[in-house]
Amino acid sequence: MSDGLTPFSSDGATCRWVTPEAHAVDLEVRWDNEAWTVAMRAERERVEGVLRVSPSWGIRQFLLFRDLDQPDLWLANDGHARWGEINGAHRPDLDGCTDLDVAIAPFGVTVPIRRLGLQVGDAAELQVAVVDVETLGVTPQRYVLARLATRTWRLVVTARDVDVEFGIDEHGVVVDVDGFTRLT
Repeated sequence: MSDGLTPFSSDGATCRWVTPEAHAVDLEVRWDNEAWTVAMRAERERVEGVLRVSPSWGIRQFLLFRDLDQPDLWLANDGHARWGEINGAHRPDLDGCTDLDVAIAPFGVTVPIRRLGLQVGDAAELQVAVVDVETLGVTPQRYVLARLATRTWRLVVTARDVDVEFGIDEHGVVVDVDGFTRLT
């Protein structure tokens, strides 16, 4: 069965979200070296993140840049939900996490939306590595993602008291959610 999502073109895509406080998040998705590269920049937090994702939308690695030329945080996934850092240190606290979310940007749910291929009425429980850009802390959290209609989804994150419905575009990218309005 088809999930109804349109593949990204090899040229990729860009989008921008803003909040009423004029906080902006820019995102670029591009095909590069046999995988997807997702680059995001959050103006208010003055951070940039780069997410490398396999052709089937499995997370390979994540780099977070704040104020250094080198990444402040570098995480990699071995494809079997085992995580490590740039120095080779295994992160057993993140074992089992299939996804990653940077809470300052509304893109995190796009990866599982693309990967899972849920049909209307289906839901999935996910273990997600959630990155706090201020502290560089990464904690596992349980997400429940449900497809309510062709382009309407619901996300529940009990640990953060999140229960939101949101719309997506034809590629599975969030349009508007939780104070973020998509401009492009």
